[in-house]
Amino acid sequence: MESGLYVVATPIGNLGDMSSRAVEILRHADLIAAEDTRHSLRLLEHFGIETRLIAYHDHSDMRSVDKIDECLGGGGVVALVSDAGTPLISDPGYRLVRYAHEQSYAVRAVPGPCAAIAALSVSGLATDRFYFEGFLPAKTIARANRLRALKGEAATLIFYEAPHRILDCLAALEAEFGPDRQVMMAREITKAFETVKCGTVSELLDFVGGDSNQRRGEIVLVVAGKPQTDTELDEATAALLRRLAEELPAKRAAAVVADITGVRKKALYQFLLDEKQ
Repeated sequence: MESGLYVVATPIGNLGDMSSRAVEILRHADLIAAEDTRHSLRLLEHFGIETRLIAYHDHSDMRSVDKIDECLGGGGVVALVSDAGTPLISDPGYRLVRYAHEQSYAVRAVPGPCAAIAALSVSGLATDRFYFEGFLPAKTIARANRLRALKGEAATLIFYEAPHRILDCLAALEAEFGPDRQVMMAREITKAFETVKCGTVSELLDFVGGDSNQRRGEIVLVVAGKPQTDTELDEATAALLRRLAEELPAKRAAAVVADITGVRKKALYQFLLDEKQ
């Protein structure tokens, strides 16, 4: 096996989702850097993996990094895992990956489960453009401000949420996005009590409020982007189009932005005409 840092995805619930490649990488690695060694130890024991574990998370001190660096520098293999799913997706690890690149160590992905992508795939919402936000701020005002900034986003939005905050999150979504925005809640994906529920924000708020079991476990919310009319653009696209139109003819500016964003060229050109009027 080639020396380097291997970023290894692990199951988010169902152990049957563990890939054979992931098992082999973890079994033959010289060192496994885990977000929580106690949690990962149970996974390793299930698959009969005896590789040495060390803790690595966002608050790890330099001793952990030194052990990893010593292993990689000596031509060894280090596997990075989080508690569940794909490391670095709202989990620790990007500093370590960046450090490995800076030191010219090989960095390899061992892909597998990811709660955000799994939820998106069953949401029934548009998948051609999506925006992963991760966890919203826990405090009420900060959460409302962040949602207000995302209110006009046309792409499908993906949020992670803690079970004790799910009602507050849905209430904030209703306040900022309106009661009729479509949303899908995926809870405990691949686990015994998995829930996939689609509806409006208002309907989801009633559903979760009326069933305390829906306020348990790991939760992903997938929210429809703001519907766009032919001449209505999200803020970033409109700003880009206006700036290019200062340097290029309107049709050319519309064509360039259409290539970048996927928005119809006709709609972009009409937007510029409407702006002039």
